[in-house]
Amino acid sequence: MSHDYRIAPRRVSFDWRTTPLHWIPDEPTATHVINVLHLLLPAGERWFVKVFKEALPLVRDEELLRDVKGFMGQEATHSLQHSYVLDHLAAQGLDTGPYLRRVDFLFDVLLGEKPPFGLRLSPEEWLRFRLSVIAAVEQFTAVLGNWVLDADGLDAAGPDPVMLDLLRWHGAEEVEHRAVAFDMYEHCGGEDPARYARRLLGMAITAPVLAYLWRSGTIHLLRNDPRLAGRLRYSMREHNRAIGKGLLPTWRELGGAVPRYFRRSYHPSKEGSLRRAVDYLATSPAARSAAGAIGRAALS
Repeated sequence: MSHDYRIAPRRVSFDWRTTPLHWIPDEPTATHVINVLHLLLPAGERWFVKVFKEALPLVRDEELLRDVKGFMGQEATHSLQHSYVLDHLAAQGLDTGPYLRRVDFLFDVLLGEKPPFGLRLSPEEWLRFRLSVIAAVEQFTAVLGNWVLDADGLDAAGPDPVMLDLLRWHGAEEVEHRAVAFDMYEHCGGEDPARYARRLLGMAITAPVLAYLWRSGTIHLLRNDPRLAGRLRYSMREHNRAIGKGLLPTWRELGGAVPRYFRRSYHPSKEGSLRRAVDYLATSPAARSAAGAIGRAALS
């Protein structure tokens, strides 16, 4: 990250009162594939912050420390805003509880403070492994963030503007801090070749687990959607149809993130456009309305 660029959390405010359950009109599959974000991110991003807090004492670089603290602030804000969407889904009769319990088990138990299954790993090695997982996840969030900023197909489908703004605000901040988790891992990951090998292992585990979580999350949402009443199941045909309309990222966009990450010389600063992300953040309705509310409060 450039010396003079500051990563910092932004105040945002979203009003979900008029957002329909199928916020992409007549596209329940695309809607729920994207809605899986709301299932994974509240617990996932809280976990990121927890692990980074554990690793902060290992950071010996002032610039990285500043970026990491900014990253932690942004991730905590993301977690909170996506959890409000979960409340909105529940208010519309979509029960996400059973799936969320599995997600909590993943982050609190399988990836908690101590290795699961009695694995004999030192605290330092377990921390390094979890940092490698966060770096791998952030590779995908940067790719998704870049995709949603340029997803003209979403605009053409006439989606709910509040949900689109949430996704683009979040996506822009993911592009903005795309390199922080990677730099944190490289800084704390020990010496090569073990550091590079662990980076590969982190991605080799993360990519299939994320694919599984996404598929099972979409199945859960479609099955429990009260408006569908069991009439629609998740299918690859429907998913690919949504990709064809530009409502979801292509398999190549997602899959291509992995071989790039495996290159020894790789650095995530190549993912997406920081300029594009910052331009969106300057115009995001949620960020502007929150700034306006703060200004009004100061004047009153």
